[in-house]
Amino acid sequence: MVFSIAKLQGSRSWPYLLPRLGLGLVFVWAGAVKLLDIQAFGVVLARYSFLPEALLPPAAVGLPLMEVVAGLGLMAGVRGSLSLITGMLALFAGVLWFGVLQGLEIDCGCFSPDELASHDGLRQALYRDLAMLAVAAHLYIWGWRHAPARTGSAWPRPASPRPHQEEIAS
Repeated sequence: MVFSIAKLQGSRSWPYLLPRLGLGLVFVWAGAVKLLDIQAFGVVLARYSFLPEALLPPAAVGLPLMEVVAGLGLMAGVRGSLSLITGMLALFAGVLWFGVLQGLEIDCGCFSPDELASHDGLRQALYRDLAMLAVAAHLYIWGWRHAPARTGSAWPRPASPRPHQEEIAS
């Protein structure tokens, strides 16, 4: 698939394109920063005590790679990328909520190892993830509202504002 700005501009409007590119860029950046220091990210994962020690190295590489791939996919309009990002955001928000409830004072692992010093901790990271979930919801709703009608769809389309022929004749 070739990335084409002209194609993106012609097929969607700016209220869809800008949040899509922004969310994708955040995920590419977050994953790339973690890939630059995989061991530090592995230490952060270990502090949450969710994974067995044997799974820490694959998770420390796999999660950031998935973030980069999903972010690039979202920016390029690859089908399924928004679902992957939404799933990761839901997972991350759940982990952060757990950390907040447990009163953990650790780096959230969202971007770089120095992040804890730059914000108010897990609660702030949770709010940021919830805001990104809202952006993902906006993208889903926008895509659904502006997609061409498909036959056999399980979801009803919004009603047309025009009256039906029977109502005009009455």
